Amino acid sequence: MTEDTVFAIFSTTKAIAGTAALQCVEEGLLDLDAPAREYVPVIGELPVLDGFDARGQPVLRAPESDITTRQLLTHTAGFGYDFFNENYSRMAAEHGQPGAITCSRASLETPLLFDPGTRWEYGTNIDWVGQIVESIRGQRLGTVLRERVFAPLGMEDVGFTRTAAMRDRTAAVYARQADGALEDMNFFLPDEPEVDCGGHGLYASVPEYMKFIRMWLNDGAGSNGQVLKPETVAMAVTNQLEPHQKVGMLPGVIAPLSNDAEFFPGLKKGWSFTFMTVEEDAPTGRPKGAIGWAGLANLFYWIDRRNGIGGYWATQILPFGDPSSFAGYLDFEGAVYQSMNRVREA
Repeated sequence: MTEDTVFAIFSTTKAIAGTAALQCVEEGLLDLDAPAREYVPVIGELPVLDGFDARGQPVLRAPESDITTRQLLTHTAGFGYDFFNENYSRMAAEHGQPGAITCSRASLETPLLFDPGTRWEYGTNIDWVGQIVESIRGQRLGTVLRERVFAPLGMEDVGFTRTAAMRDRTAAVYARQADGALEDMNFFLPDEPEVDCGGHGLYASVPEYMKFIRMWLNDGAGSNGQVLKPETVAMAVTNQLEPHQKVGMLPGVIAPLSNDAEFFPGLKKGWSFTFMTVEEDAPTGRPKGAIGWAGLANLFYWIDRRNGIGGYWATQILPFGDPSSFAGYLDFEGAVYQSMNRVREA
């Protein structure tokens, strides 16, 4: 690993696509509470999966309400991931539902797991947000991000398709074996994806992502211009969930891809536009109100606007929730706060 190593950043992509959606809101082009089908009609055609019948066939019905972009941004629209949900895993194994990592249109056009707005479940919601942004802007999401997010932030080593120079510096993705050893999976996200997946499709180096983190610390300002208004940033980092919508454990349904995983078990957590929020002080020192999230190959970051600090921990190891990677990240975050406190005390 070197500082300019390029990583598949998986779900740490989500907040970047969410930023592009917030820009549309600022310009009056996107109503978060309007039916999402007004921007992307096909999303209004998707049924709810109510399980399987005696023959193993999916039981489908119409949803009781329309999906909104607000629900997509907060993971309450009804979409999931096959590696975190048994019904989606069964749809993949028995009915050919493509996984999200294919970056295909079919991997988005899946049935809902529940009626929109009824609960929180982590899934492909932000991929749909990317499709809404594309519809509004009339451009591929990668082009929108390059012009409206990456350029004002001075981000260059980032994209859904790697340049030749980025490919030469891309880290391999490894699988953790039972004995603790690592095996190269020879796996890469597609460089010419059918869909620019706003939920998980970007490649980037860590210094480039830190420019994005810095923007959230600096009230939406980048080195080359303003990305979001300060009032949008202040709104976007606050918990948007209803009391009945709980952020909890991510159950590892497909063992090679994920273990059971949860940030700060026992602490109240929320979801903003589009980060996990901690609603209580965390044991690492992360204070109430700070934001952050993760990516499938054990990538983790946090943004603490109260103390003006953030960090990013990048590995390329599966399954998610790898004990060594996850514990290492938490130690790293804790060490930052311990060091900061020592400086203050001095």
